[in-house]
Amino acid sequence: MKSFPSPCYVLEEELLTANLETISSLARSAGVRIIPALKGFALWRVFPLLAEYVDGAAASSLNEARLIAEEMGRPCYTYAPVYAEKEFSRLLDISSHITFNSAAQARRFLPRLQGYNKKAAAGVSWGVRVNPGWSPVETALYNPASPVSRLGMPREELDELMTEYSPEGLHVHALCESSARNSADLIQAVREGYGDLLSSLSWLNLGGGHLMTRKTYDLDLLGRSLKGLKAEYPNLTVILEPGSAFAWETGYLKSTVQDIVSRGGVLTAILDVSFTAHMPDCLEMPYQPRIRGARIVSAEDTRGYRYRMGGNSCLAGDVMGDWLFEKPLAPGDEIIFEDMIHYTMVKTSMFNGVAHPSIGIVRRDGSRELLREFGYGDYRDRLS
Repeated sequence: MKSFPSPCYVLEEELLTANLETISSLARSAGVRIIPALKGFALWRVFPLLAEYVDGAAASSLNEARLIAEEMGRPCYTYAPVYAEKEFSRLLDISSHITFNSAAQARRFLPRLQGYNKKAAAGVSWGVRVNPGWSPVETALYNPASPVSRLGMPREELDELMTEYSPEGLHVHALCESSARNSADLIQAVREGYGDLLSSLSWLNLGGGHLMTRKTYDLDLLGRSLKGLKAEYPNLTVILEPGSAFAWETGYLKSTVQDIVSRGGVLTAILDVSFTAHMPDCLEMPYQPRIRGARIVSAEDTRGYRYRMGGNSCLAGDVMGDWLFEKPLAPGDEIIFEDMIHYTMVKTSMFNGVAHPSIGIVRRDGSRELLREFGYGDYRDRLS
């Protein structure tokens, strides 16, 4: 069987399909819409497959909105912290829903949206993002609902805006790779904070972070919570837009050991990939990814050959964790980082000019297709 080059991100289509089946089944049974957020997964070559299971996707920029319109052909649910004057007209043309982050943004652009709707065959539904003042997310970098968050408006700002305008929907986002219990708690927080408004709205977007394809996720609990919300407010179209769930555990990053260096008693395997350029989410979160055939070092488990993984950029901190291997590593050995399709791929850069990983896919029939390779031109054309 044809092998993928190193380094290479590899999506496994069968695993993606299984996630799509799980998500679409939940959406049907609960009577809600569950759509992918491109900020977490934007591999557009598999959008035709996604389009078989979803009736839209979420964008946070004009580029993402265009990708949905042009490569998926499904409705675009657009939210951005701020909209640019020169882009807003184009967003109106390709969005089915637009959410405003602040009262100032709503006042600035609503006249244009309302004018557009008077002329368009199909109008754009609009809403506002609110900050519920509650979130289970402990990592500050990923907490969208802290008291000082720039994302979403507090209740008093919403009430002031509603003296002038009547939004059709509310958008709330407070989760990050969270449990069904967290989703149920979010629904309750929305009831308590905005229950007096929900009967007058057309839709409620519960945002992302619902990690419904994690093996331990309580799908029944989420289903019951959503059905309860729908029963209480039958007027609402309820929307969820996970970033991770669609591509959760659907593929890996293949890399190769280039050198082994020993410094101060630490053995570091230097790879042909970079954590800062190709896996920046590992450094941001931070979290230590799984390596196939290796174990993360713990106080209880120290048996084996211990190596730290080092990236191939010049950044001193381009290193990650310690793992235990069954045998010594040597240049040429393959290192497979598991679960590297969601969020990892969309955050890559070409920092330091290091070679960007290729992109491949294992089709459901077992065949392998190399979708994209990157070269000097890709690096050069990002600059001027």
